[in-house]
Amino acid sequence: MNTFVLATHNQHKIEEFNAILGELIPGITVIGYDGPEPVEDGVSFAENALIKARAAAAHTGLPSLSDDSGLCVEVLGGAPGIFSARWAGAKKDNAANVQLLLDQLSDVRDGDRGAHFTCHIAVVNPETSEEFVVVGNWPGTLAKEVHGVNGFGYDPIFIPEGYEVTAAILDPAEKNALSHRARALRALAERLSS
Repeated sequence: MNTFVLATHNQHKIEEFNAILGELIPGITVIGYDGPEPVEDGVSFAENALIKARAAAAHTGLPSLSDDSGLCVEVLGGAPGIFSARWAGAKKDNAANVQLLLDQLSDVRDGDRGAHFTCHIAVVNPETSEEFVVVGNWPGTLAKEVHGVNGFGYDPIFIPEGYEVTAAILDPAEKNALSHRARALRALAERLSS
């Protein structure tokens, strides 16, 4: 398995997967997916990642990858979780999502603002019927207000463990090396290599 289809239309994500996996597994290639997007009606990150990877594998006949990721806040029982991208409503609006979350946590003490980003990457190989999911988590806490302009989503309020600044202040290369997606991709590379 040297070529994988990544179940996304996001060129940036394809480039990121190629850069990280290519460094870890020489000769691997990740290509884009041009097929229909399935309905993500799973109730977990793993289920939604598998739904997308299965659709890409069925459409192309090639081994396929997909990721599903989001922010999990401890005091909210893991929410926004799979609803991270649409926390403030049906339309994806990063600023509204961040503001709603800040409002919901406005009276939560600093010591109780634990959170983590999570990324689940599914692999589906239609030739062997093999399926598996690897996970990468990035622990941290949530700031009380927005700081920084890099990144996207909840990066301006997420303070990674061991840091005093948000992910949106980190240099993009540093963030990408530490992130939940990078951790999941390293786990994927280990699994594929073995």
